[in-house]
Amino acid sequence: MGIPGSGLAKGLAVTLRTMTKRSVTAQYPDVQPDLAPRTRGVIGLFEENCTVCMLCARECPDWCIYIDSHKETVPPAAPGGRERSRNVLDRFAIDFALCMYCGICIEVCPFDALFWSPEFEYAETDIRELTHERDKLREWMWTVPEPPALDPAAEEPKEIAAARKAADKLAAQQAAEAEEQAAAAPDQEPPKTSGEEA
Repeated sequence: MGIPGSGLAKGLAVTLRTMTKRSVTAQYPDVQPDLAPRTRGVIGLFEENCTVCMLCARECPDWCIYIDSHKETVPPAAPGGRERSRNVLDRFAIDFALCMYCGICIEVCPFDALFWSPEFEYAETDIRELTHERDKLREWMWTVPEPPALDPAAEEPKEIAAARKAADKLAAQQAAEAEEQAAAAPDQEPPKTSGEEA
């Protein structure tokens, strides 16, 4: 059995130690916090990449993503082609009162239309105003930080590698055509003038 009052003494010692330490106060909102690069604030929408595939809405465990769209007929790209139909986005909204910030919608999006933004100042006085439409999601897209640079030894992204390969092929083709034209030019006889014909 311990000495009577030892628990009280230990508690007071902790209190005294805490009292002598300098307190650290975040001066928010005058000083903005220094957030980590991968902060999960809100979800930004890059509308041009959205194909209305509905994967994000179907995979969301909270069912907090609302998408509406309609189909439009696109004329053929080349003569003799056939018309195609494509989905056009009418509404894209996220109810942040329901969202649990799991990031599944961002992970499953195959077209990179959704991104994490570190923006966190979007509190509302009415819970119904926490459903943000695509205009607001588009505004948050511009607060998304640049992705980290690739490791110098990493492979080049497939899209850039394919574009570079196509550009190199086109440059080689143009160089070969220029060489053929240069080689054919000296072989041709210059046209005769009227004095030479006599």
